[in-house]
Amino acid sequence: MHQHFKIYKPYGYLSQFKYELKRNKKLLGELYNFPEGIMAIGRLDEDSEGLLLLSTDGMMSEIVRNKKVEKEYYVQVDGLFSDEAILKITKGVEIGFDGKKYITKPCKASILNIIPDFPLRGKKIRDERHGPTSWISVTINEGKFRQVRKMTAAVGFPTLRLVRVRIGNEFLNELQSGEVLEVEMIDV
Repeated sequence: MHQHFKIYKPYGYLSQFKYELKRNKKLLGELYNFPEGIMAIGRLDEDSEGLLLLSTDGMMSEIVRNKKVEKEYYVQVDGLFSDEAILKITKGVEIGFDGKKYITKPCKASILNIIPDFPLRGKKIRDERHGPTSWISVTINEGKFRQVRKMTAAVGFPTLRLVRVRIGNEFLNELQSGEVLEVEMIDV
């Protein structure tokens, strides 16, 4: 019988259970006593946070990583994101990937008019003295390395905070940073 989990991956954690390099890194296994054979489905980099799905079922990993499954992120950016930048991102922008230029696939994006109510992050984000910030929603079907961060930078708005809020039909909802929830099934 396979086990499945939803977690709110905190800022500063790697999306893995083992880390072979010498540096001390925080790993998912520190958050919960997970069963043998558990794996993260997809990844969030160390300085990203939010919804991460885990499973002991390798087939579930294949299903969730499918390009048909949407991944939605709320992104705090440096500056006041413009309608023009939204239009560029939705059509696709050029980013670097694996040492080559890559045009991102069309996606959904919008400016969030209400600031999301996320838990405070362990590392402080710069304050308003350095200029305004804004929040956007970006929904993609692909997942190149640090793609959303590269997309916002490509249109002139570097990412300050990135929180994944949805994978398919699974939502972050009321999970708090570091919280783990065992679920019967993953619904994508």
